Amino acid sequence: MQSLSSIRAPESANDELFDGLARLARQHVGVMSALVIAGAEDRPRIRTCAGAALDNAVSLGHLEAPWHCPDALFVVPDVQCDERLRDLDLLAVAPDVRFLAACPLRAPAGEVLGILFLLHDQPRELNMAQQQVLHELAQLAAQLLAREAADADWQRELDLLRENERRMALAITGSGTGIWDRNVATGEIHYSTGWKALLGYAEHEVGNRIEESYTRVHPADLSYVQASIQAHFEQHTEAYEVEHRLLCRNGSYKWVCSRGKVVERDAAGQPLRMIGTTTDISAMRLLSEQVQQTADLMTDLTNEIPGMAFQYQRQADGRSFFTYASSGVRTIYGLSAEQLLANPDLLLEIIHPDDRAFYLSSLTISATNLTPWHLEYRVQLPQQGTFWRQGDACPRRLEDGSVLWHGFIADITEHKLIEAELQEFATTDFLTQLCNRRSFMLQLETELSRVQRTAGHCATLLMFDLDHFKDINDRWGHFVGDQALRHFAAILSAQLRKTDAAGRMGGEEFAVLLSDTDIVQAMSFGERIRSELESSPLLHAGEQIPLAVSVGIAAIHAGDLTPEAALSRSDIALYRAKRSGRNRIECHSEAAH
Repeated sequence: MQSLSSIRAPESANDELFDGLARLARQHVGVMSALVIAGAEDRPRIRTCAGAALDNAVSLGHLEAPWHCPDALFVVPDVQCDERLRDLDLLAVAPDVRFLAACPLRAPAGEVLGILFLLHDQPRELNMAQQQVLHELAQLAAQLLAREAADADWQRELDLLRENERRMALAITGSGTGIWDRNVATGEIHYSTGWKALLGYAEHEVGNRIEESYTRVHPADLSYVQASIQAHFEQHTEAYEVEHRLLCRNGSYKWVCSRGKVVERDAAGQPLRMIGTTTDISAMRLLSEQVQQTADLMTDLTNEIPGMAFQYQRQADGRSFFTYASSGVRTIYGLSAEQLLANPDLLLEIIHPDDRAFYLSSLTISATNLTPWHLEYRVQLPQQGTFWRQGDACPRRLEDGSVLWHGFIADITEHKLIEAELQEFATTDFLTQLCNRRSFMLQLETELSRVQRTAGHCATLLMFDLDHFKDINDRWGHFVGDQALRHFAAILSAQLRKTDAAGRMGGEEFAVLLSDTDIVQAMSFGERIRSELESSPLLHAGEQIPLAVSVGIAAIHAGDLTPEAALSRSDIALYRAKRSGRNRIECHSEAAH
């Protein structure tokens, strides 16, 4: 027989985060050993052991039943007299153990992260004070484990974000648009190679401090630029957009259009990170200045540059028409200058139906207030598709009461595509092309608000977790594991309505938000996904890899204070599905709600 004092723990278990807790538990209760076991059910490991040590990790399977009872503390005064522990692996490793106490380390959602064990070589009991201390120490250990898991998830998301940034930078290299990324908290700002080339600088000639960047702004524009940025920081504007001049390497100044948006804020709403673009608009600015000189000179200039210069007039009776359009009108609107001047209504047929009313109202506001006209809108060109245009013009009231604009229409389709890519980058999971966790939680928050303000509106939240995903990675490798995630995401996307949302919450866990859907309908949806995945194995190198998923479902209630409330309920249901055999659907019981 092996004595308790001879049992040894592996040195890898001596985790400093848990050593103090184990020593405190052992000393306070007065037992031979205290140890913390953590990890997945099939791969537990000893995190720390105070007192006598253990050579082998203890199997937790025989201790699962007691965690379902109301009393989370499991105490066995004499293990040799308790039939429940007849096959416990611990007795085979340490047959001299007579007393055992175990307290589960539970996460906030209720799942067991590990177990705090007390072992002794003599039968004994625990008084109430000792039980209370054991509970409190177990709570501290559970918090440490939960924090470790959260830190690991955050680091993985950060690594993925950096990799996506690198790929995006490669994709836009040579596009002619400069990209910048500002760390507001540290004062650092990083520029793409294209941005530096825009002003003629070599890679090493531009620093990464915001103070240095302001020295390149024209003195006459600096206060305006800083005020515009500050207004966006304080959330007075949805985005930062400003036209200003920047110092080139050759000493000249170049007009640029800088657009940006804060993509990350702290809990208090203070900006942390801002991403944006810088575009050379020198040609457009030059044209705007010269167009005021003579019509002939304007025609010569505007016909040679991309875009369309125009003169537009609205009479006092409301009739409007173009009095001049440069040859760029064919590129901008797919019409000749003669067609547009003869029939201005042709333009309304080209403007996207969703933007038409906004286009007309913006001109009315500009005419009424004599304020500069600025608008971004879409056009639909026959046999070409949909494109983005930006119009800028200055109005002037004539003696007869009519209003005359001189302006310019530019093609900003490429800029809009880049902005859309930036937005997608900030909201999309790269691997599955579903929403990332942050984007999904925002949509969940919006749906909760809709449930709270609309009587009778219902919504449900489903959590999906691929079963035995780790086994797939271990057997076929992470490349096949990634294929499995994409395969499941494709099945999920095919079943979604336009009003639904799906996101990857991390690892092999996914979430689906079904608007205007009750529990019964949500179960039907979940069963379709489960059945489709079960009947559609992943094909790899001629081999069929079976896949299965566990599903947890919970309704979203008007009484939920935060989106996390529904998320927690669906997590509990998912945990029950995993514990009940996997490849099944469980709904959260509303009796306790």
